[in-house]
Amino acid sequence: MADDQQLKTGVGIQQPIDRRHFLGSGAGLAGGIAGCLQLLSHPLLADELKQQEKRVILLWLAGGASQLETFDPKPRRPTGGPFQAIPTSTAGVYISELMPKMAQRMENTAIIRSLNTGIGDHGGGSILMHLGRRDEPNLKYPDMGSVLAHELGQADSSVPDFVTFYTATEGRGNAVGRPGFLGARYAPMFLTTNNKPDDLARIAELAEVDHRQRADLRQLLSDRFTRGRETERVLESHNVAYRRVRGLMASDTLFDVEDEPQKMHSLYGPTLFAQQCMIARRLAEAGTPFVKVSRAWWDSHGQNFETHLEMVTELDHVMSTLLEDLRQRGMLESTLVITLSEFGRTPTINGSLGRDHFARAWSASLSGCGINGGSVYGKTDEDGQHVAEGEIGAAEMIATIYQALGIDPQKEYHVGARPVPLTDPGTEAVTEVLA
Repeated sequence: MADDQQLKTGVGIQQPIDRRHFLGSGAGLAGGIAGCLQLLSHPLLADELKQQEKRVILLWLAGGASQLETFDPKPRRPTGGPFQAIPTSTAGVYISELMPKMAQRMENTAIIRSLNTGIGDHGGGSILMHLGRRDEPNLKYPDMGSVLAHELGQADSSVPDFVTFYTATEGRGNAVGRPGFLGARYAPMFLTTNNKPDDLARIAELAEVDHRQRADLRQLLSDRFTRGRETERVLESHNVAYRRVRGLMASDTLFDVEDEPQKMHSLYGPTLFAQQCMIARRLAEAGTPFVKVSRAWWDSHGQNFETHLEMVTELDHVMSTLLEDLRQRGMLESTLVITLSEFGRTPTINGSLGRDHFARAWSASLSGCGINGGSVYGKTDEDGQHVAEGEIGAAEMIATIYQALGIDPQKEYHVGARPVPLTDPGTEAVTEVLA
């Protein structure tokens, strides 16, 4: 693929063998393919290899969820608000009383309470928390969804590598999903109007043979146009994306939860966020490496406590259901579930009983794959105004995500002749929350 030729990865990086790589290697051994396929058809080995395929579900709390009403409560302090802290299944760890279901399953979740990211506007904060760094004048970085689609996806996959839901209207202009220098092949499938991609199915009026011939004609014209041009590599990335369309068309049923048992609908609940998380699980189960479900709008400058009573209660229920669903399916050990925002909210309560933007001391969570469950990293002061211990930024957060998935945060791509590491040089993951 042209994208992979343009972005050669550094040598010497050890990567786990997954099912598709194993199949690809076996296919190249004359006389060995039949034996490989027979071995892989064994149910126990097939299940084990499926579990080794890493996936990510990002629960993006768009607008900035309050750390004080979720993972870092400050009860009985002037900044604490009306909600209390409750004990969790991990001794000594307390979270907001608005999250009783998550409190009972902290054995799979790590909390980071010491993010200081420095950007308090929605657009800039969102970009930073997806890229882990700022763009350069002549280099546009990919967000972590595109990076993980590149690292964890397969070139021949018939399912989308990167799906992002943002069906709310508030803050949609700040929704990040861009492949940067990785090229269009790793751009997200962006769903903003409903839970299923528009125009993914072939229209009834177009016969299959006509559809195939049109694709062949488009490829022929594209090849003639791009050959010998300086922009050949960029244009080829679009060709790669087009070539995947036929496979993606067959995956449209993954977005339809109507065939899910009524039990699953009852467990997740009827809300849009719940339905999208169920689809995220279906996509992950089918092999999609990265799914982002955005729940908006947490920007509670007024009536913060009423807003969070509603939204955290929903988050608690849906997130705990998702984690249990993944666990029962044997997927939690290979699926990383993240809660993240562009920033947190001020400890100070404003005159409208709201909390404003706050990027100086806030929280995130990591659950499942590669995570030391029940752990807490970092600490804020007694009123939550400053990080008291273990301060980290966006770069360290994203490095931790990569390392939890078995990806070296300093692994290098090459853009032209220039080596570009996944995170800025010297960035270290928070190993204290990693298994």
